[in-house]
Amino acid sequence: MHDPQLPKGQSGLVQAALFGECPACGQRTLFAGWVRFAPRCRACGHDFDAYNVGDGPAAFLILVIGAIVCAAALVLQVKASPPFWVHIVLWVPFTTALVLLSLRVSKAAMLIHEARAQVREGRIDSGGDDAA
Repeated sequence: MHDPQLPKGQSGLVQAALFGECPACGQRTLFAGWVRFAPRCRACGHDFDAYNVGDGPAAFLILVIGAIVCAAALVLQVKASPPFWVHIVLWVPFTTALVLLSLRVSKAAMLIHEARAQVREGRIDSGGDDAA
């Protein structure tokens, strides 16, 4: 479904993040690697380096995915009491896959949201009305 506030040809935030769409033109050019952003859009030249996604998505995912995996491992241990090696074989690949998939989408969502909201660094207004 198309949001009427978005420019023509732009997808919603979830779809744009899933497919790595450029926030300016909508082409799928956001990534240069699995989770590494391209420096700029190959279609329109939009500069992706201007946005500071930082480690916010990674820190959030550590908490969420860690809680999910810990809860699932505890349930498995209580219900089936498997040997320790089963936990290693099961949870290490599951956690790795979940982190890589969700990190890509969450980083893209944050960058696209910053671009659409026109987020910029804060600055102190040196001129203007002084109340003193």
